[in-house]
Amino acid sequence: MSSVSVPVISELVDLLTLEQLEVNLFRGQSRDIGTKYVFGGQVLGQALSAAQMTLEEPRKAHSLHAYFLRAGDIRHPIVYEVDRTRDGNSFSVRRITAIQHGRVIFFCAASFQQDEPGPEHQMHMPEVSPPEEVAPAPDISSDTLATLPTKVQRWLSRSGPFEFHPICPRDELNPPKRPPYQQVWFRLIEKIGDSPQLHQSMLAYASDFHLLGTATFPHGITYTNPNVQMASMDHALWFHRPFRIDEWLLYSLDSPSSQNSRGLARGQIFDRNGRLVASTAQEGLIRIVSDANSANLVHG
Repeated sequence: MSSVSVPVISELVDLLTLEQLEVNLFRGQSRDIGTKYVFGGQVLGQALSAAQMTLEEPRKAHSLHAYFLRAGDIRHPIVYEVDRTRDGNSFSVRRITAIQHGRVIFFCAASFQQDEPGPEHQMHMPEVSPPEEVAPAPDISSDTLATLPTKVQRWLSRSGPFEFHPICPRDELNPPKRPPYQQVWFRLIEKIGDSPQLHQSMLAYASDFHLLGTATFPHGITYTNPNVQMASMDHALWFHRPFRIDEWLLYSLDSPSSQNSRGLARGQIFDRNGRLVASTAQEGLIRIVSDANSANLVHG
């Protein structure tokens, strides 16, 4: 278990708990976790939280499709406007627009469904060692960190609310070329309540970790390179089965293609019993620039 204290968890819960300004209008705070701009997972989690607050029946999210339009400012809050697009007998659909400094920085559509029985099948979980037998990613020495830009230092040295145990860790400062796939065990470091809505919002937040980075593996580059510009462009998330974010989940990721300065990455999230609980997909900007000073490092 991580040594990070419980307040880190309460900070994340507070981050995903929005202030209602008016009917269908909410405000969320921003948090600096070491990225140059607002972390994409924060906007995903807050947008889903905003949509959940407009539901009048107990329905769970089953899909979310989002576009990142502009970089978010970590120094200021974000306003979320929710359109109650449809409430049917079984499904509800919401459109969520995120606004900052008077401009739209993100929008998405989320669909919710009441529980009902039906045929089931799923892909098998990859055969990997259990999380207790997998070490966390190794720490970077203080001497090495001191040579990096301040934002990169904060990102690499952060102690956040999630712990990650990569099956095959990569040296983010000197990455080798390797096939575009990885598996990472992760979980929230402390137990939280039983609200399915909170667990879903937290998974939306965590789903942005490691995803786009998988598309850089064959090229031996990383977001720490001063001439690499990376940013999430879109994000899709499907919820399949109930889960707990505070219990071990396996994120199995691959990248089928990278082209035209864009990389596509996909993920499957399993619980430790092998149940497929969620799936993700994301396309992001991966641009090599000649002028390192113009590279806006946005980790996705």
